[in-house]
Amino acid sequence: MAFYEDPRILRAVAHPTRNRILGELYAGGPLRAADLARLLDVPANQASFHLRQLAKYGLVEEAPDAARDKRDRVWRLADPEGVSFRTKDMESQPGGKAAMTVFRRNAIAWGHRLVSSAHDGDIVEGTDKIISDWALRLTKDEAKQIADEVDALMRRWRDREVGDEERTTYSLYMLVQPYPATGAAEDVDGPS
Repeated sequence: MAFYEDPRILRAVAHPTRNRILGELYAGGPLRAADLARLLDVPANQASFHLRQLAKYGLVEEAPDAARDKRDRVWRLADPEGVSFRTKDMESQPGGKAAMTVFRRNAIAWGHRLVSSAHDGDIVEGTDKIISDWALRLTKDEAKQIADEVDALMRRWRDREVGDEERTTYSLYMLVQPYPATGAAEDVDGPS
């Protein structure tokens, strides 16, 4: 997995459309701008613009081996294992704290959207959703172990051989963390 420390790259990834493009390329492999436009329900020129921005920072690259001919532009992740950031190193750089603020704000908004969509019954026709909330008593090492095991499982599912049937990109949003501070449940719906 590629690790980045440049705050400009984090700002580029913080954009919701660019972040979703990275997710689709991670989940489905090489895609054309037109394919991404259809998946994201955006104009093709907008998908192309965002791909060029991601390419400018070395996050995506053309995949000529996946193209039908020399005019066909197909894009893939520059690192098939994805993108990660060294946030502590980044925050100490000029513009780093501001980039982290933008990234966190967009990540929180995305998390809210996923959870809200799951609980509001928003679903793509012909697909399923599963909501699961577990409470486990773990040590810090056990929490890391379970996160690593789930990560390995997701990688196996992503990397498996698939047929040509139509597929929908699913989101697996996982948090492995201690319960929030006492009183957090009351903030959502009022006292229980």
